[in-house]
Amino acid sequence: MTFVPNDKIFSLKWFKDYSLIVIGSFILAVGFVFFISPHRIVPGGVYGIAIVVHYMTQGMFSFWPEGIPIGLFGLILNIPLTIMGVKVLGPRFGIKTVVGFVLSSVFMDLITYMRVDGDAPLVPDVLLSCVFGGVLVGFGLGLIFKSRATSGGSDIIAMMIAKHTRMQLGQLMIYVDSTIVLLSLVAFKDWQIPLYSWVVIFITGRAIDIVLEGSDYNKALMIISNKHEDIRNKILVDLERGGTYLKGTGMYTGEDKEIIYTIVSRREVAILEEYINSIDPNAFITVMDTHEILGEGFQSLKHKVDQ
Repeated sequence: MTFVPNDKIFSLKWFKDYSLIVIGSFILAVGFVFFISPHRIVPGGVYGIAIVVHYMTQGMFSFWPEGIPIGLFGLILNIPLTIMGVKVLGPRFGIKTVVGFVLSSVFMDLITYMRVDGDAPLVPDVLLSCVFGGVLVGFGLGLIFKSRATSGGSDIIAMMIAKHTRMQLGQLMIYVDSTIVLLSLVAFKDWQIPLYSWVVIFITGRAIDIVLEGSDYNKALMIISNKHEDIRNKILVDLERGGTYLKGTGMYTGEDKEIIYTIVSRREVAILEEYINSIDPNAFITVMDTHEILGEGFQSLKHKVDQ
């Protein structure tokens, strides 16, 4: 069973997916070359290891006076890891994943080679570099993930460990990346580097979430009120929103309750709360953040899957 479905070659979806991989790989490489690696930040993954090796091998080879190229060493690590992953986990890593990590490595070294100032950071401020680098790396990875490819690297290590243990994959990925981050402390003997590296990991994760789920400013509301008919009319007529009635029973009173579930914008939350307070100050309202809303009136599920 394959992890990533095969697409018809040269179809529109094929072009979209591979365009996302190319663009995502380039943006990821820019984030590393201009913001992350110049400050010796090690944000986990194979490229984190490659950054450590790059700086530890400076002056060691005459043909690589600046150290082993980061992209090349990342590629050297990714190839055997992918082969091991296929043997242990089965054919779960499609050609898109291979194309993704090959392009990322090539772009990384190509951009570095074309830079006049080599490994010099674009921004001298480390924290600012962590923020912008994390956003670019996360945005690039998010585009790669949208193409249904995987990032390979340390993810494969975590998957192989998860197969033989009862640990959750998400926890294992954190442990693997944290171990790589701590490797930078041993290599560079500077406490600031792992601390900045964890900042980059956090920002990268948030950027990936935004790319995959979108930056949604809507709120989900659950409203329990005896004036539910009036509230229903307010939502349907004035706000021009929809909703769903849920059946409930009060735990203390045992009375049947009509629960309104609806999605509104942040501005409409204030309008609705003010209205409900005017007709039923004792109403119970739960306001929840939403990360992604798919369905009628919002983004189509089919449209998202077909993107």
